[in-house]
Amino acid sequence: MGSRRPRRWLRRLVVTVVVLGCLVVGADRAAAWVAEDRLATMAADEAAKYDVQAADTSVEIGGFGFLPQVVREEFSTVTLTMRQPTFSSVPAEDLVVTMDTVHVPRALVTGGSGTAVTIDSTEMKLRLSPAELTKLAARATNLENLGLSIVDGRLHAKLSVRGREVDATLSPKVEQGRIVLAVDQLSDSIPSVIRTTVSRLLARGITLPEMPFGASLKQVAVEGNSVVLVATADNLQFAG
Repeated sequence: MGSRRPRRWLRRLVVTVVVLGCLVVGADRAAAWVAEDRLATMAADEAAKYDVQAADTSVEIGGFGFLPQVVREEFSTVTLTMRQPTFSSVPAEDLVVTMDTVHVPRALVTGGSGTAVTIDSTEMKLRLSPAELTKLAARATNLENLGLSIVDGRLHAKLSVRGREVDATLSPKVEQGRIVLAVDQLSDSIPSVIRTTVSRLLARGITLPEMPFGASLKQVAVEGNSVVLVATADNLQFAG
């Protein structure tokens, strides 16, 4: 009989620890949901100041353990996702913002007012369709018959110059905050005068509207069937 009591006590202890652990995890997750919801609202309000609207805005708080980060008033990473956003009336597919070292007052969780969130460094990826990039490029180059598409992971431009149909493979890049469409390949059958004209027109560069959250454009790349603009911002702040 005496040997069974310690075993029962040990089992009860294990059960108690497991139950308490589940309660702690549940409380941690519930508090995180509250904070994520508030952060999403604050981010959407801040984005609106830059003429950015979205069909849906969500936030995910990263790092190990939510409540310990609340105690430190600092989240290691926060990911903001805006679905079907528009910036300055330009439609995009999505906007993903990765924020590192996010300083968050505890009042964000407790529901206090007047809170402000500051982010040390931010990287955002804005995904555009080739059709929307075509509209921006057509306005910049005055090439009304310009069409951009993605074929086998490369950006292509189709246009008519001096009655000649041209299909060019492009390498988009960023120069002084503008998107430049550099010509990589053209058919050898294209006369040199048309080749020069096409390269000159496409190299004029595309001036974009102000980027979300006032970020600076750093890179442009082709990913899948989209053109992705990469921009960064330092010391971003969301007002409460």
